Amino acid sequence: MKADPQYAPEHLALEAVRRLGPEAAAWHARIREERPELDPDGVANLAVKHFTTLARVSGAVSGAAGLPGAVLDVGVLAWTQSRMVLHVAAAYGTDPAGQERATDLLVLQRVHKVAETARTALGVAAGRERASRIFTGDSGRPLAGVLMKLGLKLAQMAGVRAAKRVFAKMVPGAGIILGTWANSAATKDLAQRAREHYRKT
Repeated sequence: MKADPQYAPEHLALEAVRRLGPEAAAWHARIREERPELDPDGVANLAVKHFTTLARVSGAVSGAAGLPGAVLDVGVLAWTQSRMVLHVAAAYGTDPAGQERATDLLVLQRVHKVAETARTALGVAAGRERASRIFTGDSGRPLAGVLMKLGLKLAQMAGVRAAKRVFAKMVPGAGIILGTWANSAATKDLAQRAREHYRKT
């Protein structure tokens, strides 16, 4: 993602499905065996509760760490939220490792408004991954600029749209509370969209 920050959300979505899809499927199989009384909503609730807690913790840590923590947190939050969406998909009987889940992630996280543009962007990102050894890209740019662009793209994916939410985490004495709130609110919003989406599929 650092080498190609313009397509950071797409790279993250592709990698999330590759790495986390099988994890979500295994989790779902285990929960169905251990808790057969739960319906899909109940299983989804377990996932949402777990990953919302993780998002709160990362928000609190980033709030205590100032700007470096806030920038790092948006990447951690986007990854945590991707895990949650894939677990919610599994809860409703949708294959979390299916290629279309990357499209779902980008649309549910509001990186793209419609599936078709998400698919196109994923195709471009996947092509750039395959061609990464040929293209040198903008490797000469200062690292700070690359990280800022990467941070902004991942913040968009994680639902931390307003820059003030990121910078609120740097307010002395209040960063931990504000960081927890920002991550929790964004994750709960995404959870609701994911539930509605996968109930219909």
